[in-house]
Amino acid sequence: MTVAEVRKRYLDFFVARGHRVIPSAPIVPENDPTTLFTSSGMQPLVPYLLGKDHPEGKRLTNSQLSFRAGDIEEVGDNRHTTFFEMLGNWSLGDYFKKEQLPWIFEFLIEELKLSKERLWVTCFEGDEARGLPKDTESAEIWKSLSMPEERILFYGAEKNWWSRSGTPDKMPAGEPGGPDSEVFYEFTSVEHDLKFGATCHPNCDCGRFMEIGNSVFMEYVKQTDGSFGTLPKHNVDFGGGLERLTATTLDNPDIFMIDAFDASRAVLEARSGKKYSDPTAIRSFRIILDHTRAASVMFDYGLRPSNAEQGYILRRLIRRAIREVDRLGIHETVLAEVAGGHEAEFKEEEERFRKTLAQGLRELEKMEEIDAFTLFTTYGFPIELTAEIARERGREIDLEEVKKQMEEHQAKSRAGATQRFAGGLADHTEQTVRYHTAHHLLLKALQMVLGSAVHQRGSNITSERLRIDFSYGQKMTPEQIVQVEKIVNEKIDEALPVVRTDMKREEAEKLGAEHEFGVKYPDTVSVYSIGPLGSAFSIEFCGGPHVSNTNELGAGGPILPDGSRASKKFEIQKEETVAAGIRRIKAVLQ
Repeated sequence: MTVAEVRKRYLDFFVARGHRVIPSAPIVPENDPTTLFTSSGMQPLVPYLLGKDHPEGKRLTNSQLSFRAGDIEEVGDNRHTTFFEMLGNWSLGDYFKKEQLPWIFEFLIEELKLSKERLWVTCFEGDEARGLPKDTESAEIWKSLSMPEERILFYGAEKNWWSRSGTPDKMPAGEPGGPDSEVFYEFTSVEHDLKFGATCHPNCDCGRFMEIGNSVFMEYVKQTDGSFGTLPKHNVDFGGGLERLTATTLDNPDIFMIDAFDASRAVLEARSGKKYSDPTAIRSFRIILDHTRAASVMFDYGLRPSNAEQGYILRRLIRRAIREVDRLGIHETVLAEVAGGHEAEFKEEEERFRKTLAQGLRELEKMEEIDAFTLFTTYGFPIELTAEIARERGREIDLEEVKKQMEEHQAKSRAGATQRFAGGLADHTEQTVRYHTAHHLLLKALQMVLGSAVHQRGSNITSERLRIDFSYGQKMTPEQIVQVEKIVNEKIDEALPVVRTDMKREEAEKLGAEHEFGVKYPDTVSVYSIGPLGSAFSIEFCGGPHVSNTNELGAGGPILPDGSRASKKFEIQKEETVAAGIRRIKAVLQ
């Protein structure tokens, strides 16, 4: 079957049993500040699961677009994706276990034509310490449906309990949850891999079993004293992965072989000259297919890559996909073609990151000991990507140690700064330092837009704003101001490292380092480059202090109604004349 056929059969099945179809909620939650993305069908329905009446009634069904950031590093096997559609049906205080489980069994056997001999189920074994009983009722219902007892297994809360927060001990007060009964499909064509244990079972990770459905019996709510009370209404919350269910109808354990991925898979095969079935390429194929699909949906909802919240996750998806594209031997932009749209958005991020990726990987390969701190501060290579590469090599990066190094780097950058840089800084508070780095970006952007004859003729930087006086003989046009703002904001988004280097004055001058008019510098000077020294966006004589990466300038951008950060983090508020041939700009960081 195709994805569309499975979706239609599911919705029709539950409509015939009195359910109303509700639309998929936005993938970015509208009124839930606790999470970045909608990760399940029940998430938008929490108020109704807690007892509020739903306008469409007590029986609901839908296919919910979902994204789970926590699964990013799991992608690459036969069944994990970050983005998926979750088929769901809910009972809000209406039917319960004795109706739900037989319906799910009927749908799988009669509608999808799955072999009942391939189905296994699991139930909650209970938690005596928290007063949560063993779910023998669900097990008895499965037996009544001719499910052999040996294919009905019991697991603890880590496997057979569901709440948004996880296991009962992690649930906050007021959070609903309950035991669940999961259905697994066994792909008998897959041989068990002994590295996952001596025997195979439904929760084994070898790939022989795939979870295809989960009926949550939402009957409890966490109390303020840590105990569990019962909800005013006992609810059913079913979720079944559409892609996984489609794969079972094909008796194919690889969800990336369903029709939803056919066109994208063909593009990658054609562009790389490799087959998806190639064992050396299949993991890369899967990561690219999933990540571009997820990124495309995010673009559909208006998200754009950035260094905060949803935009950061989007950027991470694209950059992980680019790395795998390179592994397939494709060195041109390809993600938009794989995704089937959003050419401008993918191309911009792809071109931007390829430069950072290529240089960072070259330097990483030279290292006997992987140094995440140096790779980030010198080359702008993402720390999480370094950690992933290290993990692939059987190593673990101490992220806490890297964080400590970053803090020490910032402190060192700010030490002795007062004596070496007058520069108009009112103080060395964190916000003033952010404005100082933005000042460097602004000066370079002005030179790019207005010409290389532009030079600084004075500055004043406080925690409220930056001010720069510069040589230019006429009023800037609105178009030029917009262009300058765009360049500065782009460099903030590019997460460029800000690097301090001590060198001979003559060497700095040969590099074209910008310096203040009329200032006499010593033989050895300090220069700050935004971007690695050999390919920097900006180089200036300067003693600091500065942020360690331009992404720190965007950390405070305002939240938009869709939950994303505003892309315009730097804004010119005023442009005016100061004297003949001298203009002044006042600008702020949002």
